Amino acid sequence: MNLSVLGLRLPTDPRWVNLAEISLQAILTDHAYCEQKATSTCISLIQQFPDRTFLVEQIMPVVAEEWSHFRMVVAELKKRGLTLGKQRRDEYVRKLNEFVQKGGSEEGRLTDKLLFSALIEARSCERFRLLSEHISEPELRDFYKNLMIAEAGHYKMFLKIAKHYSTDEKVLKRWREWLDYEAGVMVELEVRGDRIH
Repeated sequence: MNLSVLGLRLPTDPRWVNLAEISLQAILTDHAYCEQKATSTCISLIQQFPDRTFLVEQIMPVVAEEWSHFRMVVAELKKRGLTLGKQRRDEYVRKLNEFVQKGGSEEGRLTDKLLFSALIEARSCERFRLLSEHISEPELRDFYKNLMIAEAGHYKMFLKIAKHYSTDEKVLKRWREWLDYEAGVMVELEVRGDRIH
């Protein structure tokens, strides 16, 4: 899954995957918590917009899938004799959250919440592709390849839901703004191998 397909403006620094492999326990721990937060975000969207039937129907299966990914990552830790570490603050997600529309119309707020989630899934997909291609352990390469495919599906789903409740033109205009903003966030952040983002 390349950048042009995902729309991302800036590729991950190539040093990241090497640093991630050195910090395997930390990267798996961070990944587990990313999956947990993705589950919570999906549940929160359903709670905030229960009357949006299309949204509820699309997101319900993803709740179970994201939680299963959390369990899979914890199993990978256990397989290596490692334990789930403490959750760390996710600066990438925190900075993206600052860009989410807080006021205005419900349509605008809903669009932003969906694009926020789509962008995180897109960046995760790009990072999982790097792990699937460059990490030395074949079993982990396969593990991340499968997760990359799942993240790509989630990214597309969030965009589809956003377009369902707005217009393609409005969503794509705001999506371009999100992509530009995210590129700026990526430039600012330190390259760390103990974080998925």
